[in-house]
Amino acid sequence: MVKRQGAKRHNDRSSKKGTTTDGRRKNYLSEKEVDRLIAAAKKSGRYPLRDGLLILMAYRHGLRISEALKVNVADIDLDRHRVWIERSKGSLSTEHPIAGDELRTIKKYLADRKSAAPQLFITERGTPMSRQNAYDLISKAGEAAGLGHVHPHMLRHSCGYHMASEGVDFRTAQDFLGHTDPKHTAAYMRINASRFNSVWGRR
Repeated sequence: MVKRQGAKRHNDRSSKKGTTTDGRRKNYLSEKEVDRLIAAAKKSGRYPLRDGLLILMAYRHGLRISEALKVNVADIDLDRHRVWIERSKGSLSTEHPIAGDELRTIKKYLADRKSAAPQLFITERGTPMSRQNAYDLISKAGEAAGLGHVHPHMLRHSCGYHMASEGVDFRTAQDFLGHTDPKHTAAYMRINASRFNSVWGRR
């Protein structure tokens, strides 16, 4: 009887909006939620292309906000569909592929902006965006999208959890996110229940 009550409490917690199955507050967004966030940013801000691209790149490449704001125009190779990711906090820097929809957005943004500033993400005055600029626009977009409080680092977490749910192997995910300590990657991989599928095989 006690065990059944315990299971019920666990199930009740997992059903609460904004929490994970073990009752912790959810700190990532699904792919559809990221799409909603981008759409809201494009509607609620004065610079829809820039704001949408910032969110998209932070999500697609698992960027800390400081890393996203460090991306320079020269780091992007439009011909090879590649971007150089300069990691922070001692993480491993590497080159990432750019998907087709992301590439098209980058091209539109570069064609639209009127500045020769080296930084990819700039203000209307042509100065680099600050962390506070990015925090404010993402937070505002989260509220507009009906997602509640969204902060920039949730986009990095969202990338990690997306890779886990897609079954990306551990080492690839670790390298992609620039983790030097595998325990940080393991935190994402724990949600992927399908990794146990081969334990007993087909019965």
